[in-house]
Amino acid sequence: MKLQRKHVLAAGVAVVAAATVAVGTGLGFADSAPTRQSVCSGSITFSAEGGAPAATSNQFPVGTRLRVTNLDNDRTAEVTVVGPSGSCVLLNTAAMELVREPGKNVIRRNVVERIGDAAAQPGAGQPDAPGDRPGSASPPAARPVTGSACQGAITFFDEAAGPAATSDRFPVGTRLRVTNLDNDKTTTVTITGPSGSCVLLNSAAMEQIREPGKNLVRNNTVELLR
Repeated sequence: MKLQRKHVLAAGVAVVAAATVAVGTGLGFADSAPTRQSVCSGSITFSAEGGAPAATSNQFPVGTRLRVTNLDNDRTAEVTVVGPSGSCVLLNTAAMELVREPGKNVIRRNVVERIGDAAAQPGAGQPDAPGDRPGSASPPAARPVTGSACQGAITFFDEAAGPAATSDRFPVGTRLRVTNLDNDKTTTVTITGPSGSCVLLNSAAMEQIREPGKNLVRNNTVELLR
């Protein structure tokens, strides 16, 4: 009788253990799902462009649909690329508000997925151009620029440090001169780490060249200093 009870007890323990493993696997405890493949690498930031959620890119053509996920809070924004920029994906203000954490202007842990293409519709999800706003003057004609190391608009991330920048193409230690051609202000920065942009300035560097109230430098040149 004692031997029979031991066998029954052992069998019960085995059943409970098997059930625990099954439940754990079903809930994702045993094996975590693989991370989705991102079509962009590095941090994501945003411009001060208005309008419905949208993005600009130096990699995807106008009309491309992207899904951007902040892995720190699992919030997602689906955006259409509406123009060029100096980043793989640069969100506008409305898109950033959908995925950002309070008080943060950069998304370091993210996944960007390409979900399709759509014909760009005038005025649909596109940021307002300065000349389209009532009482707003058209922007000055861009001066021809030759030999710029980066193409597209330049923006910034919030960092309390001396003037510096991050980049998706220049190694740490590279020195760059960034000039705002609309006011001829210049900043010289050193690359301190990776990002999703050709050049992404920090707050101190942006303050040296920005125009009041603007978080984006569209008309610029970037020079590689030897």
